[in-house]
Amino acid sequence: MPSDRKRFGLFLVGAATLLIVAVYLHLTSGSYELTLTETFKTLFRLEENTRFDLVVFEFRLPRIVIGAVVGFGLGLAGAILQGITRNPLADPGIIGINAGAGAAVVCFMFFFQGQLSTVNWLSVLAMPVFAWCGGLLAIVFILAFAMEKGRLDPQTFILTGIAVSAGFGALTLFFSLKMNPRDYEAAAVWLAGSVYSANWKHVVTVLPWIFLLTPAVFYKARVLDVLGLADTSIKGLGVDLAKERRLLILLSVGLVSACVSVAGSMTFVGLLAPHIARRLVGIHHRFLLPSSGLIGMGIVVAADWLAKTMFSPAQLPVGIVISIIGVPYFVFLLFQTQKAR
Repeated sequence: MPSDRKRFGLFLVGAATLLIVAVYLHLTSGSYELTLTETFKTLFRLEENTRFDLVVFEFRLPRIVIGAVVGFGLGLAGAILQGITRNPLADPGIIGINAGAGAAVVCFMFFFQGQLSTVNWLSVLAMPVFAWCGGLLAIVFILAFAMEKGRLDPQTFILTGIAVSAGFGALTLFFSLKMNPRDYEAAAVWLAGSVYSANWKHVVTVLPWIFLLTPAVFYKARVLDVLGLADTSIKGLGVDLAKERRLLILLSVGLVSACVSVAGSMTFVGLLAPHIARRLVGIHHRFLLPSSGLIGMGIVVAADWLAKTMFSPAQLPVGIVISIIGVPYFVFLLFQTQKAR
């Protein structure tokens, strides 16, 4: 355990440094370049400049905050799902939670189309609730088919999730094609995973979900360690396996739904972050959970910076950049899993 603490401490220092660098690059670069001095004076209100205030506080800072929060939530949810299923390929995007939440939000957009150009507080606050209902519906379908005699089979869980994801994807496409052109364009960009239009309303919307659910997840870190054992061993320790799995799944659905409601469907963050964290800090969830969240933050913020700068003047949705990185890594993990058998 002392070695794990030391590794975790070193990881925190390294992660904080890299995250600060990514935030600095994101704040200073773009179509309107800022120097370090200008950025520092603007952030700490040392010099009044309307143009700098607009660039930093209205455009770039909300985008960075949303990216960091979404990355943290998705990384945390990925670690939970991999711990529950004992499957290294489990990911909110792969098993259908993203698709269910996304379908619910697209339905919300469809029924309230024409009102998206002037997003009001009611619609912004309602989107996480719709997303949570969609994610919950997806996980209900998955568990209904993946559970066998009260036992959750990890392989069946993944395969069922892929099928449910495809079904919700078809539903999403059906409703998006019936939208007017302006809302369809907004929905298409959002579905690819984007924080381009992030604002402070979105930040206020998603933060309560993260603040409320994260302590509950950390509290269950030891339970997640126990869930790594065989089912008979878990029951021998007096742990209610079905109850704990249901609670952890609900927590992961809440995290993913809140993130999807403000940033769209970003796949592979929940897959990449826990794997990288496991290699750096070990398998104990008291260290793995916060590390997965921090790595998720770094992935999304760095990927959004790349999406903004590498393809300038065009701006790709950050979800596409993450997928470019995630697909090869997913194939690598698939081969590693097959070799382990």
